[in-house]
Amino acid sequence: MENEIQNFISYLHNTKKTSGNTEVSYERDLKKMMRYFEGEQHITEVSRITETNLNSYMLYLENRHFAPSTVSRSVASMRAFFQYLTRERVIDKDPSEHLKPPKVEKKMPEVLTVREVDLLLAQPSQETPKGIRDKAMLELLYATGIRVSELIHLTWPDVNLSMGYITCRERDKERVIPFGSVARRALHHYLADARKVFVGDQETEVLFTNCSGKPMSRQGFWKILKGYAASAGIEKDITPHTLRHSFAAHLIQNGADVRSVQEMMGHSDISTTQMYVNMNVYKIRDVYAKTHPRN
Repeated sequence: MENEIQNFISYLHNTKKTSGNTEVSYERDLKKMMRYFEGEQHITEVSRITETNLNSYMLYLENRHFAPSTVSRSVASMRAFFQYLTRERVIDKDPSEHLKPPKVEKKMPEVLTVREVDLLLAQPSQETPKGIRDKAMLELLYATGIRVSELIHLTWPDVNLSMGYITCRERDKERVIPFGSVARRALHHYLADARKVFVGDQETEVLFTNCSGKPMSRQGFWKILKGYAASAGIEKDITPHTLRHSFAAHLIQNGADVRSVQEMMGHSDISTTQMYVNMNVYKIRDVYAKTHPRN
């Protein structure tokens, strides 16, 4: 089963050109499934897996209190995997064909208010190289809405300070995102006065590094973000995605069209971006309910 999973991941990488995060997610889900079948049902060959086996695995996940969203994602991974195996004629019949994911209640993402964003971005000290770096990272995230994975993989040639834009690249995909004067000043300050402190004489194009001059990790950035959120007194459950959500929501609230936001966010499906429009509608309804004299 291990070989079939690796062949599927290679197919996603080379043929479908999926993102690294997508591949990691599929591989994690499918290896979890493999461990279940090998350990609990003593099945080591994909050709022996039936629809009943897959339903048993779903029940196993639910009984161990995995969230419906986790089970739903596992179902999507299994369906993609078995469709691939059927198409490649590794198996005769797709056992996942009638598999149905559990209903997942769509939750609106946590979004900061403009005031909370201002408080958060005011936290890094501009008297230390670390604070200057952190300020530049946070300002750029909020100014562009890029993912944290994109932020930590940026190189300094990806930044055009004079024109005010960055270029995000992933495989054969590329998108150009503008940023404003505040982020520009923060980046200029970092590149001119702080980056050299971290990278020293190392020849690296990585834009943001840790204090040892190595590429910043997601976990490292999350710790930085959590620390500043705490010092700002923000009680919301902030994740590395929070500034991305806030970027999109604030643009929509201020009149940006959905297509433009979709392009900047890098969403392949506009329905994903539409979520922020719905958030704005709910906010307007709430304001109306609280303030209209004839409500």
